[in-house]
This record gives sequence, C-alpha cells and structure tokens, in this order.
Amino acid sequence: MEFKELEIKEEGSWFRRKLKKQHTRKTLIYIAVGAVVGFVFFYLTEGRHMVDMAFGDILKSMLIGGFFGFFITNSPCAKGKC
Repeated sequence: MEFKELEIKEEGSWFRRKLKKQHTRKTLIYIAVGAVVGFVFFYLTEGRHMVDMAFGDILKSMLIGGFFGFFITNSPCAKGKC
C-alpha cells in the first residue's frame, strides 16, 4: 500500500494571513483608537498649545493609550477566561 504525500502550502505572506483574521484587525483598530484617545487626553489635561508640547510627552501618552487598546482586546477577560 502506497500513500501520496499531501503538500499544503499556505497562501500569501505571513503578514497578509494575519491581517485576514478578524481578531488581528480588531486589535489594530483598538490600538489606533487608544493612541488617539491618549493624545486627546494629554492635550486636554495639560492645557497647552500645540507649539509648546514636547514630542516625547505626546509619544508616551499615545503609547500608553495604544497599550490599553491592545490590552482590551487581548486580556484574559476579553477572551472569556476570567
């Protein structure tokens, strides 16, 4: 009895396969929204004009907001494992 070897090739690159998944798209959207909310929060709480803001402070706020967006979609509670 002989068996033929079945070759299954994945279509597209790793990046494209990841982007096709709904969870990955949802995570990227939440990260972007979190970064925008982080910027708006920084702008409103500091009360500065756009000229006076340091880029490092803006970046920190956007990274923290983006992390919260990532955490909301990938936390154990978001996956129903609380």
